Amino acid sequence: MRWVTYATDAGDRVGVIGGDRIHPVAPGVSLVELISRGAEQLLATGEAALASAEQTVPLAGARLRAPIPRPPSVRDCLCFLDHIRNCQQAAGQPRTLKDTWYEIPAFYFACPSTIAGPYDDVTISPGSAWFDFELEIAAVIGPGGRDLTPEQAEEHIIGYTIYNDWSARDLQLRESPLAIGQAKGKDAATTLGPYLVTPDELAPYRRDGRLALHVEAKVNGKTIGSGRVDAMDWTFGEVISYASRGVDLLPGDVFGSGTVPGCCLIEHLSLADPAAFPGWLRDGDVVELTVEGLGHTRQTVRASAAPYPLKPRHNPDRKPPRPRVNRAPSRYPYTRGLHEVGVGVWAWLLPDGGYGWSNAGLVAGEGASLLVDTLFDLPLTAEMLHAMREITDRHPLTHAVITHSNGDHTHGNQLLGEHVRIVAAEATCAEMRHEMAPEMLAATQVVDIGPATPYFRERFGAFDFSGIRLRLPDLTYDRELSLEVGGREVRVMNLGPAHTGADSVVHVPDADVLFAGDLLFVGCTPIVWSGPIANWIAACDKMIATGAGTIVPGHGPVTDPDGIRAVRGYLSHVVEQADAAHARGLSFDEAVEEVDLDEYATWLDAERIVVNLHRRYRELDPVATPDLDQMTLLAMMAGRGLS
Repeated sequence: MRWVTYATDAGDRVGVIGGDRIHPVAPGVSLVELISRGAEQLLATGEAALASAEQTVPLAGARLRAPIPRPPSVRDCLCFLDHIRNCQQAAGQPRTLKDTWYEIPAFYFACPSTIAGPYDDVTISPGSAWFDFELEIAAVIGPGGRDLTPEQAEEHIIGYTIYNDWSARDLQLRESPLAIGQAKGKDAATTLGPYLVTPDELAPYRRDGRLALHVEAKVNGKTIGSGRVDAMDWTFGEVISYASRGVDLLPGDVFGSGTVPGCCLIEHLSLADPAAFPGWLRDGDVVELTVEGLGHTRQTVRASAAPYPLKPRHNPDRKPPRPRVNRAPSRYPYTRGLHEVGVGVWAWLLPDGGYGWSNAGLVAGEGASLLVDTLFDLPLTAEMLHAMREITDRHPLTHAVITHSNGDHTHGNQLLGEHVRIVAAEATCAEMRHEMAPEMLAATQVVDIGPATPYFRERFGAFDFSGIRLRLPDLTYDRELSLEVGGREVRVMNLGPAHTGADSVVHVPDADVLFAGDLLFVGCTPIVWSGPIANWIAACDKMIATGAGTIVPGHGPVTDPDGIRAVRGYLSHVVEQADAAHARGLSFDEAVEEVDLDEYATWLDAERIVVNLHRRYRELDPVATPDLDQMTLLAMMAGRGLS
């Protein structure tokens, strides 16, 4: 039989399915009460309901709740060891499991108060950027028991249902060092439904005492994974037997099977190739789970409000981070916030100019204004836009120029109104389409990546990568573009490739101001992701040639043409050092150890010399110099930055 709990105006009712109709039992009787009477009484009650003349309910029109909306307890088991192996691999760890996995059928307690029905919306865990689903099935206990053998435990199973273990992977990883079990990473929701199916219904699927049920998981109609339930390494009987040692199991207790291998998102994550990842769940995504013999669930993911922040306690054993001070001279106070740098032109500054602490700008004309870049996360961008409102309320934003594709200049695009036309170089738009998903940057905050972990925590720990949906440009251009903003001319020029595949600058001639984007780092070290370096040096000359006297860099304090000359000098020094090392026959790794940064050693993030030397070595000898991926280069930088 297939049993359901469904909502009515008078409260929840329980019924048994007959054809396409629900045959209700007496009002006020819960499914937990029915199953506590045992399989024979449950069958008799179902047969009586099917034979009753009481009015039935169309199944298609009923609002199904979880079969057991509030179980006495919920234990999620880990019966599929391949799922654990795949998760370890996704986190960059070996697939080999510790002996304990083979000795004990593992489980943890889930949250009975967040049970969701098969078609209910599910809210993302507050503060999570890595929200995931897990396709499982669950066994439900009928009459209770204690100290059961595996054979007895199987007999105490009154039915089965689909189980979706919604998981906040970043919160889960963040909590894992506590080593006291699951917490906020696992209590957002657990889906049960649509039916409680009695074992006799599933008899045709039994193979060697296991249920050989085919399963499939989809997100937005695309299959993420599929498999079969009989791949379990630990059976329900074994894990229920283990759980019953010295403990009374109660009617309605739920035991999840653990994830069928491949039927969740995290197993498809590769830190070596993050661009291939299908993406974590976001607001509006639809998750569908289908299990042969048990039915189908379909749920929409919804955004959540930001969590209330808690102030960390002081750690007396933690070595304090090295102070970071950008000592570059500045034409204006280098403080966080909005600074007028010309007539009707403002710079938004975020000290100290290191990773993610980028600048933006605002140009106001008569009844219109233009934004230069957004910021690394939504809270930072919202803070900036709020501070600009005194200006933009009088001169509404009509355009936003994105200088290049990096997330610390694009991640806040979604907060701009639909009426704001986003402008970027064609190559910038192309790179944005293939950039790493913003939420993947949360890996720097939660994944243990070995000795480099403290470096990434320090550099990226302050940012919130949740909820970001990358908005692409509405208008693209090739090399030059002139915009009219409230009667003012704004010139946009693509001087790349250099820092990235395209690097735009924004010139406001009547205010003598140039927004340089990441072609200019002041007091902090440039990083040549794209190159060639010679093109970046040429771009410096072109910026100086504009004649602008006030220069707003992508990172660091506001400067003048001397700030551009300093970056030009650094890039020339990199070329000289790399060419000399290469001429001496040094490999790239040897050149990194030998390089003399001279006066540039005091610039923030000097370890970026690793990437810059690698770029020049690739220009000199692309055959002998390995084409290292970004993660490898970042790890090498981290090693140098921590030394």
